[in-house]
Amino acid sequence: MLGLGSLGRKVFGTTSDRRVKKYRSTVEAINAVEPELEKLSDAELAARTVQFREELAAGKKVDDILVPAFATVREAAKRTLGQRHFDVQLVGGMVLNEGAISEMKTGEGKTLVATLPVYLNALTGRGVHVVTVNDYLASRDSEWMGRVYRFLGLSVGVIVHGLSQDERRAAYAADVTYGTNNEFGFDYLRDNMEYDLAAMVQRGHHYAIVDEVDSILVDEARTPLIISGPVEDKSGLYQAIDAIIPELQPEHYEIDEKVRSATLTEDGTEHAERLLETAGLLKGDNLYDVENVAVVHHLNNALKAHKLFQRDKDYIVKNGQVVIIDEFTGRMMEGRRYSEGLHQALEAKERVKIQPENQTLASITFQNYFRLYEKLAGMTGTALTEADEFLDIYGLDVVEIPTNVPVARVDEDDQVFRTVEEKYEAIIETIRDCRERSQPVLVGTTSIEKSELLAERLKKSGITDFNILNARHHEQEAHIIAQAGKPGAITIATNMAGRGTDIQLGGNVDMRIAAELADVEEGPERDAKEKAIRADVERLKQEALKAGGLMVLATERHESRRIDNQLRGRSGRQGDPGRSQFYLSLQDDLMRIFGSDRMDGMLTKLGLKEGEAIVHPWINKALERAQGKVEAHNFDIRKNLLKFDNVMNDQRKVVFEQRIELMTQEDTAETVKDMRHETIDELVSHHIPERAYAEQWDVEGLRKEVREMLNLDLPVEEWAAEEGIADEAMRERIGKAADEALARKASRFGPELMRMVEKQILLRTLDQLWREHLAQLDALRSVVGFRGYGQRDPLNEYKTEGFELFQAMLSELRRVVTAQLMHVELREEQPLESTLAPPEGVVAHHVDATTGEDEFAAMEGSSPRGGAGALPVGAGAAAATAASPAGQEAGAGLIDPNDPSTWGKVGRNSPCPCGSGKKFKHCHGALV
Repeated sequence: MLGLGSLGRKVFGTTSDRRVKKYRSTVEAINAVEPELEKLSDAELAARTVQFREELAAGKKVDDILVPAFATVREAAKRTLGQRHFDVQLVGGMVLNEGAISEMKTGEGKTLVATLPVYLNALTGRGVHVVTVNDYLASRDSEWMGRVYRFLGLSVGVIVHGLSQDERRAAYAADVTYGTNNEFGFDYLRDNMEYDLAAMVQRGHHYAIVDEVDSILVDEARTPLIISGPVEDKSGLYQAIDAIIPELQPEHYEIDEKVRSATLTEDGTEHAERLLETAGLLKGDNLYDVENVAVVHHLNNALKAHKLFQRDKDYIVKNGQVVIIDEFTGRMMEGRRYSEGLHQALEAKERVKIQPENQTLASITFQNYFRLYEKLAGMTGTALTEADEFLDIYGLDVVEIPTNVPVARVDEDDQVFRTVEEKYEAIIETIRDCRERSQPVLVGTTSIEKSELLAERLKKSGITDFNILNARHHEQEAHIIAQAGKPGAITIATNMAGRGTDIQLGGNVDMRIAAELADVEEGPERDAKEKAIRADVERLKQEALKAGGLMVLATERHESRRIDNQLRGRSGRQGDPGRSQFYLSLQDDLMRIFGSDRMDGMLTKLGLKEGEAIVHPWINKALERAQGKVEAHNFDIRKNLLKFDNVMNDQRKVVFEQRIELMTQEDTAETVKDMRHETIDELVSHHIPERAYAEQWDVEGLRKEVREMLNLDLPVEEWAAEEGIADEAMRERIGKAADEALARKASRFGPELMRMVEKQILLRTLDQLWREHLAQLDALRSVVGFRGYGQRDPLNEYKTEGFELFQAMLSELRRVVTAQLMHVELREEQPLESTLAPPEGVVAHHVDATTGEDEFAAMEGSSPRGGAGALPVGAGAAAATAASPAGQEAGAGLIDPNDPSTWGKVGRNSPCPCGSGKKFKHCHGALV
């Protein structure tokens, strides 16, 4: 009996069916233009691009010229690639143009489909990005489909790892740019670390089509892109906090070894506050005040290091270094370090040299990067199971595109065995049977380890002629997977391996010709050999068809139905026959988690013998429901992570927009002036409270801070003694004195140099404070979850305190910029290049959520645009130096307020060279 939902779909069709019907008239209109375009010469066809651009310039929208543009691309593809878009491919192109996801089965030609909306939207001249899962596919598709675009007069660029900055800029300037999600995301982050608009490589985010959209926007979006770099030495802080831990008694903390957490009790918090205050590390009188976020984070790490991590069990000390011991293998993991300051806490505990930790300089999630695009679209063979996530996170609808030829693949019910041993025996027997009948087999596993385990079992059973793929060498694997349709071929792959390449029965003729005739020159000999290869592939195809097409064997169910569907979809391409079969055991992860004990007992009672399998549609349905629960749980985790990242993203957009605005401004004098006056307002308000009597004013403190921060010795006491003087008058006098002092300095520097110094101090200070702010947000994120125990929503707490930290950062920016500009002085120096450069030692990271491996760690020089010099400021023979009023000695070159190594010897009571306005002993000298 059909349910109401099933009955409705049967009578009225699915949402996708109804949407696809709407495109029929447009498809007919495109087909009607085809005979007319076939008569045009190549030059006349290419000239239509100029005509379309003129129409857009005259006010038409891209949708107004969709029919003639799509027809033009179809004709160009016929002439350059020998491929004509099917009607369903035209429908797929229309869905992509509308900013939605086209779900098209494997082998339906998604790569060719993308040429339609890419060409149409590239006519605007604003650039179109085509996003792929790896460098090989980006290079391949830019060359392959690039023939269509170039024929029609569009330029094509490709972004792959290792390009220079100029090469990247040129690629982004093209009408169509291919590249991977990682490269696009990292280029965006690095652009927002540049100090010159001309150095930026991207030119906006107009329209993007994401290939394998489920892989990129769901699987890879579980972890953010991060650019990190070394930070200043904080060994004194680690040592100071480490000294506090032995003072804590057992009643001061609670240890949970199961989840490896250590937390302070209420008594422990009070005791720690007294110890931190004595050490000069506590701001205010409450450990959990927002200013102490970083201190709490380091204190928690030190507590863990002492109470949870044991020497010679969790780590060893070797050659003066803390080396992690793998808890599973017992091996030393040299070169690996705990993150977020935990390794430094262990080094402080063991009294060895504390290595500087890497600091996050910039980060973004794929969700927030791809939401930058004005129009976003995607294509894949499997998206419907994640339709809710695509709509909720990205605002993308999923439309199922019908296949060009009906699918002839037979999907068998799952076979469930009691043990893993029985399952593998059945799999090997099926592989042997397929090989004897010359049926090609693709075996899917859920991990690299399980691929290798099956390979070993096959070898022991006497089957050695197989290929094993593990998604590490994309180009090599694409060639192997392309030939996996040969009769009797056995290919073992992780479920994700080889995506982007079709498995064609008989083998991929174009790849064979390219590989076998690479050294054969054009001519009759090559033509003859090519003809022989085509005939051989056709013979092999008929043999494979006769054997039943591609057989897909899966060794277990993945936690996501989508991954299982991807594997199934490798068989039955373009109406070919094929079969798919899943082999499961009650010891598989998914079966074990969802109550296999009860099922095992039931199967025993039913008399299931060793080696026998239970096969029933009900089991398939039960497993799919279990997978649905896991998918929903994982979606909730990703959604929750995104909610936290959205807080940072709002702040990131403000900072990045502010940087671009500062770089765009010819003259930042007004911005600097506003900052100076706001700083003076805050300074006066602090020492002269609102509605306070004159005798309650802290005049001495005001004069002292004016001298330290503004480098001005003003008669504040005399002004305060004047009858009827108000705080507003004090603000005006201090502001006027500061303006005049800076005007005198500008006249000595010269207007051009002064403007340059102002801009560079602004940008450099903003970047430094933003990086420190990111570290504070990371620290806050790691501890805010504990607020849930106090019945407070951690997300709301994070939003509130994140906003307070951001406001504090902006206030500090005003103070530091003002102090540095009031102290900056000129001295003679060798000519220097008058530009700032991004920081050195920058490294890109993106952790694969499934393997835990850093995708960029294996690449040589993981920041393609990394490597920058010092941060010089200068013009001609003059350079600006942030010298303190105490006049500490400066060596040759610039004293960098953000780099303590350039400060030389600083007096304990001198103002700190960082420009904070505090004494050195209360600022950077506090821990020395």
